[in-house]
Amino acid sequence: MKPPEDKQLFESELSTYWFDDDGILMSASKSPKRTLENTRESFDLVKRITNNKKACLLVYVVNSKRPDKQTLEYVRNELPNVYKAMAMVSKSTLGEIIMNIIFKLNPPAIPMKTFSNEAEARKWLKQYL
Repeated sequence: MKPPEDKQLFESELSTYWFDDDGILMSASKSPKRTLENTRESFDLVKRITNNKKACLLVYVVNSKRPDKQTLEYVRNELPNVYKAMAMVSKSTLGEIIMNIIFKLNPPAIPMKTFSNEAEARKWLKQYL
């Protein structure tokens, strides 16, 4: 996913963020390994650009190495403080299936679902705006 040229972009090591016309926070993930430090920086950036208000996030995911346990725990604890809901768009059908199975076995702290296309992700996410 290429970020639009007509929107204000916000960059972190892990993602490029922007708001769409509906007020959904969009994110194009980058591939560096997620560490506690760069994950914290990314969450801090989102808090600044949303003025500490919870946002609905539509993220285009990319393949990256699995974060360590401490980073995963931080994300799990921080998600409900930053986001209302998260829709993830994956180009890989297998990735979509795996993520949805993981969510069923270990439910996330916020409404979260993986999709293969943006239109379906948007439709689902709009209920949380």
